[in-house]
Amino acid sequence: MDSLTHLALGACMGDAFAGKELGKKAMLWGALAQSIPDIDFTASFWMTTASNLLAHRGFTHSFLFCLMITPLMALLADYLHRPHNIRLHKWILFFGGVIFFHIFIDAFNNYGVGWFEPFSHERISFNALYVADPFFSVWPGIACIALIFTKRWLPKRKIYWKFGLGLSSLYLMYCLINKIKIDHDVKKILHQQNINYTHYFTTPAPLQNWLWYVVAGNAKGYYIGFRSLLDPKNKLELNYFEKKDSLLKPVNDHVDVNQLKRFSKEFYTVEKWSDTLVFNDLRFGQILGWENQRGRFVFHYFLLHPEDNKLVVQRGRFKGWNWQTITNLISRIRGT
Repeated sequence: MDSLTHLALGACMGDAFAGKELGKKAMLWGALAQSIPDIDFTASFWMTTASNLLAHRGFTHSFLFCLMITPLMALLADYLHRPHNIRLHKWILFFGGVIFFHIFIDAFNNYGVGWFEPFSHERISFNALYVADPFFSVWPGIACIALIFTKRWLPKRKIYWKFGLGLSSLYLMYCLINKIKIDHDVKKILHQQNINYTHYFTTPAPLQNWLWYVVAGNAKGYYIGFRSLLDPKNKLELNYFEKKDSLLKPVNDHVDVNQLKRFSKEFYTVEKWSDTLVFNDLRFGQILGWENQRGRFVFHYFLLHPEDNKLVVQRGRFKGWNWQTITNLISRIRGT
């Protein structure tokens, strides 16, 4: 999830844990603990872009990191707030729970997290929640603001953090139900269209959970399209994108190429744009794909010009967005 959402969730969890004892300092501890796994952003200062893609949400989002950092934060908080009546094991449960919730929530996005690092490089990704979904983030955000401006001794503080954590949790469960429904419908339609595939995933289109991005294919190429929960029974328009793996032959021995393949989980295509080769990671969708079915992919990496790839994950994510784009997105969600 985005950093602001993590901060708001952590603040609510901190107040739930020790708001009465520590006041708003408990919110700060919760926000810090919820944000600590994202310390991996510092890797970008010395790593190449391709290496940093694998480092992000890697070890600092693992169960081992959670086990290592939890007692350190618990001991620090226990020491700084003496004298107090909070036992050490409660500090450990609090910090462990908040940090675990961070790496758990991040697994619902399409980027993937390295839960089992360094023992396994497998990335866990449930593809059920867009990385910045306002319908998930707004509730803890409202609760966090309310807690900031409410006196520590007032009983209604409990109502606020329950509101923030409760509604975001309900929305997460709703997203999982949507995911199950979409997968059921899409696989049925793919079968009806006689499309065979070995690689498959669905993930929400930007900023919501009703329109879903669909990818299905094999080593030769992928069928790509969008399916709304409100679409007619068998509606799924797909476009085929050839993988063109052969274009990588001149650069197959490059370290960044192998890292990109591993990062993409083999969901990629290769294109030639004038003087450079472009590696597309399909998992991050197309730029306005519901409007332009042959649109470029958000994640496009310039293989022959690696110095131009600093914002490769975000590049083009909201390029060309305007009020008409939002109107078209809403129309597509409605099945029109």
